[in-house]
Amino acid sequence: MEQSRPQLQKGLLPRHVQLIALGGMIGTGIFKGSAEAIHIAGPSVVLTYLIGGVLLFWIMAALAEMAIAYPGSNVQHLIRRAFGFRLSWIVGWLYWINWTLVTVVELLAAGSFLNYWVPSAPLWLLALLCACLIMGLNLFPVKYYGEAEFWLAGLKVAALVVFIVLGAGVWAGVIPSGISGSFPSASDGGWFPHGFAGTLSALLIVMFSYGGAELIGVAVTEMKDAEQVLPRVIRTTIWRVVGFYLLPMAIICGIMPWNTVSETNSPFVQVLEAIGLPGAAHVMNAVLLIAVLSAANTGVYATSRLLYTMAEQGEASRRLQRTTKHGVPLYGMGMVAICIAAGVIGAYLAPGRIIGELMTIPGFTVLIVWMMIGAAQLKLRPHYKTKPFFRTKGFPYTTMAAVGALGAIWLGFLLQREHRIGSLLCVAVLVLLFIYSTVKEKQHQATKAPGRTA
Repeated sequence: MEQSRPQLQKGLLPRHVQLIALGGMIGTGIFKGSAEAIHIAGPSVVLTYLIGGVLLFWIMAALAEMAIAYPGSNVQHLIRRAFGFRLSWIVGWLYWINWTLVTVVELLAAGSFLNYWVPSAPLWLLALLCACLIMGLNLFPVKYYGEAEFWLAGLKVAALVVFIVLGAGVWAGVIPSGISGSFPSASDGGWFPHGFAGTLSALLIVMFSYGGAELIGVAVTEMKDAEQVLPRVIRTTIWRVVGFYLLPMAIICGIMPWNTVSETNSPFVQVLEAIGLPGAAHVMNAVLLIAVLSAANTGVYATSRLLYTMAEQGEASRRLQRTTKHGVPLYGMGMVAICIAAGVIGAYLAPGRIIGELMTIPGFTVLIVWMMIGAAQLKLRPHYKTKPFFRTKGFPYTTMAAVGALGAIWLGFLLQREHRIGSLLCVAVLVLLFIYSTVKEKQHQATKAPGRTA
């Protein structure tokens, strides 16, 4: 089953990578987490997603530039090149924790969507069935994974387009319904019912939602002709994702009063139920199920490949480099399976709270990873051997603004009471990783082969 010289296979086409990034971003964050964001920010949640989209654009542009300047390097390689072993080790494991939690959240969300049809079935059992399906899919060669994700992500993108068209038609009165769409009224608090502070408070959920765009920088090592097509893939992905977030949020807030959106069900299903289209809610729930399964599929891919890269650089056990004959990281998949099992046990012990608690932590870790991408560009730009054909406009000011804004958001959320559990967990993990990184750096220096470069 295992190769004597393990390596990943370059089986991903540009269309695969583009949909992998979309698949990672369009999942629980928008279909389920958006309800909480609406409650926090009210109709101004549209502005919150726009602010997050601007930050996303600047960071992904920095990533594209560095990937072209250093061909064949993914996010982990770039951070290692900029800051050395220790920070690369910390960020690598933090990012792995991030995507492991995201994967668990997506699988639990999939179980909750199945509960819509089988309310008597326990959440943990439904999540376990979904996990078995996703783990099995990821054991196939990467080109088949890429093709499966292309169609899964494509389906939910198509569903979002249909939702946007349908919702706009209802809001404009073109499609008959019992709803009269209108802009937020003063009686409901207007656009900013909780002030501008509420708009900013929803940013953590938004950043969790946008997290996944950087997967383009993880998949680059398995992407054909990456240097030529990467800038176009990143640009089109950013614009599509921002559009797929802003427009649905505007339609939801335009059709339903923001304070009537339930946090227990997806606001997309609630809108279709309110419109009264026969069977539409069931169809949308099926689409949501496929959407979160797609995001979980991407999460399993991301976590297993990240462990492979870290093992390749000496930041994780060399055993994690072992692959199947199809180039799938075997032991990396095993570690992901163990973490998913822990999430299923958590769903058994606390089915009503686990999704909400877990969703806060990846928001913090995504902010850190994005800050490190921007900081890496600031550090590496003066050292490019050749000038890349794609360069970030407004550098260094846009990158510095993005890193500063992300840092301010991260610090702001550490001080908020409602995110206290997630904040404490995130800080505790960071402290533990920082302490242990000192030991790992000494071990790395002691065992590094002569002549080996970072």
